Amino acid sequence: MNVQNQFSKYADHYGSYNVIQKQVVSKLLDDLSDQPKYILDLGCGEGALYEALTWMPKHFVGIDFAPGMLELHPKGEGIQCVYGDFNDPELFEHLRHLSFDHIFSASALQWSHDLEYVFKNIASLNTPVSLAVFTSNTFKTIFETANLPPLLRSADEVKTLSMHYFDATYEVVTYSLAFDSVREMFRYMKRSGVSGGRGVLNFTETKRLMREYPLDYLEFEILFIRS
Repeated sequence: MNVQNQFSKYADHYGSYNVIQKQVVSKLLDDLSDQPKYILDLGCGEGALYEALTWMPKHFVGIDFAPGMLELHPKGEGIQCVYGDFNDPELFEHLRHLSFDHIFSASALQWSHDLEYVFKNIASLNTPVSLAVFTSNTFKTIFETANLPPLLRSADEVKTLSMHYFDATYEVVTYSLAFDSVREMFRYMKRSGVSGGRGVLNFTETKRLMREYPLDYLEFEILFIRS
């Protein structure tokens, strides 16, 4: 399991808060050896994966449990946006009636209530996968500074769960995203969705963390799973 490091600079003029997610999507696609025509995107959001494709798939199915995100997803011939939660067994019952030649998930599976169950259901579709799962060293220094346990599973735990269901290759990539100010950094955390919307500190604790955080960047750790 190789570990790579990548560094980026965040700026408000990018006009969005999904800088890291876009880099994750780019890596998922760069690692492909072909151009699949029938694609399933679990946790498709507003369409970062679809928009990054350099070819036109015949059928693209995007799944998300946020209707607002599905409204923003690209529409058109061959694109099917489906409201669904990958924790729900009925979703996979529906998907088993469809045919795919590749399954993607760029930055959503870490929020699964039962990740092993989700891996089992994905594997039941008998389709090659390219999955990116954020893991416990995401925001590592923030949690250490705040004396809090990480929100996410470790890369080793995710890999162990995955190995029960996929004959896959594994790679951990760590990203660092730099900011001009601590306030800008915390605004990114709130709006990017990387934290899953899980507020764990009250106002006073957050102010203290902003004063004591020793870095000018955020850390991200992602486990890439390819089968």
